Amino acid sequence: MNESRITLVVRSTEIDINGHVNNAKYLEYLEWGREDFYERAKLDYDTLIKLGVFTVSANISINYRREAKQNDVLTVITRPGQPGNKSFVFHQTILREADDTLIADASVTLVTVDAKTRKSTPLPAKLRSVLQSE
Repeated sequence: MNESRITLVVRSTEIDINGHVNNAKYLEYLEWGREDFYERAKLDYDTLIKLGVFTVSANISINYRREAKQNDVLTVITRPGQPGNKSFVFHQTILREADDTLIADASVTLVTVDAKTRKSTPLPAKLRSVLQSE
């Protein structure tokens, strides 16, 4: 799967004292995008657990490019990068739909964790296959 796209509307509860989206909310938007990618790839949480793993965020590098405000319609695009042995990266962008303005971009490194031992483990073949199907 090459990418997933979700659309969301900025709500009043996501605005900070400066009148724009609070920085922490962008992390939620990115998480929603990653969850959408997993679901579209048929790798939801229950499926990963059946494979004996789950994934955890190990690093998030985010660039805040422009502000988003209440009622803006945003698109979160999630694309997989080349997987490693036990980790992989999602490249994500957030665009304002009205004018395609880049609001934020991020690289999120995730690690696969054995569901029983809770230690990092190699990516299951099914997950690797989805990540490499660019």
